[in-house]
Order: sequence, then C-alpha cells, then structure tokens
Amino acid sequence: MGAERFEVTLAPAAVKYLVRSCICKVKIFLVEMETYMSEMTYRDAINLALKEEMRRDQSVVTFGEDVALYEGAFKVTRGLLAEFGEERVRDCPISENTIVGVAVGAAMGGVRPVAELMTVNFALLAMDQIVNHMAKVRYMFGGQTVVPMVIRMPGGGGSQLGAQHSQSLESYFMHCPGMRIAYPATPADAKGLLKSSIRDNNPVIFLEHELLYNSKGEVPEDPEFLVPFGKASVMREGSAVTMVGYGRMSILCLQAAQLLEKEGISCEVVDLRTLNPLDTETFLASVLKTGRAMVVEECWGTAGLGGDIASRIYERCFDTLLAPVKRISGLDVPMPYSRKIEKLCIPQLEGIVQGVRDLLTGSY
Repeated sequence: MGAERFEVTLAPAAVKYLVRSCICKVKIFLVEMETYMSEMTYRDAINLALKEEMRRDQSVVTFGEDVALYEGAFKVTRGLLAEFGEERVRDCPISENTIVGVAVGAAMGGVRPVAELMTVNFALLAMDQIVNHMAKVRYMFGGQTVVPMVIRMPGGGGSQLGAQHSQSLESYFMHCPGMRIAYPATPADAKGLLKSSIRDNNPVIFLEHELLYNSKGEVPEDPEFLVPFGKASVMREGSAVTMVGYGRMSILCLQAAQLLEKEGISCEVVDLRTLNPLDTETFLASVLKTGRAMVVEECWGTAGLGGDIASRIYERCFDTLLAPVKRISGLDVPMPYSRKIEKLCIPQLEGIVQGVRDLLTGSY
C-alpha cells in the first residue's frame, strides 16, 4: 500500500502566529549566543584564560620579566597582580635561563607555572633548560614525575624590531621531542589552547604572534571552553587549493582565500593550531580533496616547518597531486630594520595570492 498524502490548509491568522513564534525563537537563540560569546582581542583572550585558570586552580602561578607591576610588555598580564597577589604573580630578574629553570623545578614540585619570556628571541638564552631539562625530565625519571608548565613567548616579525627581536623560532622547538607546541591564530583558539596547555601535565611552548595581539574575534565565555592539542581547524572549505598555515600566516591565508574567491578560485584553509602534536590527517585529507597544496610559514625556509609538511604530503598524496607542493616562507636572511625591506622578508598577502595563481597555472 502506498503512503497516504494529507494536505492541511492553515488559516492566515495561524500562519502569522507560527511565523511570529519562529522569529521569537530565533531571537531568543541569538540572545543566548551573544550571552556565551564575546568579541575580544587576542591579547584579552589570553588574559582571560590566565585569570580563569588561576581562579580555578590555586597551584597555577605566573612569573617573568615585568609581568606583575608593569602588567607585561604587551599588557597580557593586566590585572593579575591586583587579583591574585604577589605570591602567585611575580616579577623576575632579567635572566631567561633562571625563569625557565625555576619553572621546571616548581612544576616538578607540584606547581603549575606559566612562565613568560618577553619575546621568543630570548628563549635562546634558556635553551639548555628548555631542551635538556624541561623536555627530558619526565623521560629521564621514567615517568615518576611530570612537568606541567607553560612558557608563553611572543614572537614574529613585522614590527621593525631588528634582526635580534624579529625571529620565528618554532622550528627550533619542533626539532626537540618531549614538549607540546601551540601557536594559535584566533582569539578563541588563544583562549582555548592556553587553558588546555595549563591543564596539561606535559611542558608546553605557547607561541603568540605580536601582530595578532590587537586582532579581534568571537570568544566563548564558558570557563570550561578548551581547544584540544593535535586538532587542526579547517577555517574555510574549498576545492581548488589547500593552504596550510599557523599563527598569523593562517590569518593571511584566510584573507587571500577571500580575495581569490572573487576570481573564481576556491581555496581551503587549514590552520594547524598546534605544531606538536601535528594534525597530519586533517591537512592530508584536504590535499586529497583539492589535489594542490601550498604551505605558508613565517620562519626561515631552510629546514623550516613547511618542508616537513610538504614531505608528509608527498609521502601520502603523491599519486593524487595535480601540481608540486608550493612553499612560501620567510627569506633566509637576518631581519632588516627598514620597514620596506622587512616586508620583503616576510610572507605578505599579495605574495600568497600570487602563489595560488602560480600553482594553478603551472608558473612554478
């Protein structure tokens, strides 16, 4: 027997009532969404994450150069000293090796320190503590102790700070096993990843691009909002090219994809979010779909992260690639002070857009 078909005719008044009811429910939903989401800067999202975790867990402390009285070189620790006091928010001497070393010892003793180095460039002064102690203690103690600590480090170029203060050193840290590495691109990810980092029992390198601090975005107010490690984000879906980036480069890739859409070019943008663990499966699935890949990184091209990602793509997607993997990286030179020359050394929006065009036309 076939299914019987019933038709119901509603009176105009009933239709009007249903429409109004639906509109009312939509308005309530939007109000609830606004209640749980707030627009804030990247800087304020990190600040909120620190406050929430310090309120939640008394063992969380933060220290570094000028983080207390001055409230941080980039004002990320604003208000922490006033709320949590000098026992949990401390200024330190200008000694990065000491800051990281104290954090390692404190973490082994049951504290959850969030150490701030004024810039990632100064981490070079603490590499022995980072590489030989922080990253290896748990392994060398046979798992009998954990090192639940975070090192926050602003970095990246584009601010005319010269060769010694404009470096992107993420590849240095990626080469060392034993620690997690986060590099968020959006305010929401900055909050969620920092909270996950503080709660993790493994040491975490938390990188923040200096040019993202004033960027704004929607951030969940939920104090239990977390972003997991090892899970990349597909920021935009597309069909012609996969662009893989992280940190500020993901934002530039997203902007490039929006411009290329006007030319009829559909780009998929994958933001890695964490560099260790690296979510290989997400960007490989994207490349298998589009057949083309471009990796964008601010760090130096030689032995850079982009080469590792390109290698993984070739190993798993070689038979389906429609073109060679393209890399756009920082130039292998010390960063110039001149603004015009500095821009030539860092991937720019125009170069990313042209890179996609070249990939599609075979102008490699």
